[in-house]
Amino acid sequence: MSTVHIKQITLNVNGHPHRLDVAHHWTLLRVLRDSLDLTGAKPGCDRGECGSCTVLLDGSPVYSCQLLALQVDGRSVLTVEGLTANPRELHPIQQSFLDNDGSQCGYCAPGFLLSTKALLDSNPAPSEDEIRSALSGNICRCNAYGRIIHSVVEAAKLLRKK
Repeated sequence: MSTVHIKQITLNVNGHPHRLDVAHHWTLLRVLRDSLDLTGAKPGCDRGECGSCTVLLDGSPVYSCQLLALQVDGRSVLTVEGLTANPRELHPIQQSFLDNDGSQCGYCAPGFLLSTKALLDSNPAPSEDEIRSALSGNICRCNAYGRIIHSVVEAAKLLRKK
């Protein structure tokens, strides 16, 4: 019989500090969904290939299914739930995806939204090729790629106006 080792970690998630007891084999995705009830990041392939579990770790997109919670001790995580301080308001990226039909079923949307945020934070006026490259780690099963690219272009315009 194996022993499960529990360790306490600290995470800053969506601007809020958390102390969590985690097992050594738990992924960041599991902690976000099961311990913090933040279900925007979705389990998809569990191999880091589809992007449905994408979150921002210290501002960079990562697959939360591929990181052990112990690896992110002391770090900052942004989930789709943390894009806006007010849950009744949409972030300009969310608004653009909504206005431009950038997602159909929505399962992949959180990953695309966060990958878009990381891109636009570092490059406020990306070309379509740069957008495609930045979003290449995310898969849309509904094949809405044209509308997703257009949504990112429009989101960039909205953010530049702010």
